[in-house]
Amino acid sequence: MSSGTGITDAGGRPVAVTVTAGGPAPRDPAGPTPATPGEDPASAPRIGIRLTPPTGELLWSCTPEAARELAAELLRAAEETENAPAGHPVTVEAGRLRRGDVRDGDRAMTVESARTDGSTVHVTWKSGAGRSWTQAYAADAAITLKRRLPEGR
Repeated sequence: MSSGTGITDAGGRPVAVTVTAGGPAPRDPAGPTPATPGEDPASAPRIGIRLTPPTGELLWSCTPEAARELAAELLRAAEETENAPAGHPVTVEAGRLRRGDVRDGDRAMTVESARTDGSTVHVTWKSGAGRSWTQAYAADAAITLKRRLPEGR
């Protein structure tokens, strides 16, 4: 991971992020001395995380389990952010639907896939309850979406 990730500090300035697998982040020479393996649970395998904002450098480390928990929380927050309703619905032609588009309406319906067959588009939807079904639309049919993922997703 690097500064091109879109991670910024509170002022909006880019922050370089480096993740080191299999070992702790480099320690501050003035900081505590690392324990010998077997002496301390903190000496278990670690994941190193270095954040380098313009104001200085932060060094963190965590266990692989904590790294998985952090990744799960980041994924949950990303999905929650992407699934938040937009300021206003957007209408697109059925032929322009993309995986991840969310239909506007009372119940959550997300596009799993969209396949064009001549002038017909076969859209597979997935409900919030996990059920899937396919509907056919004219390619130019107007579909109102609550949320649209960015291009390229």
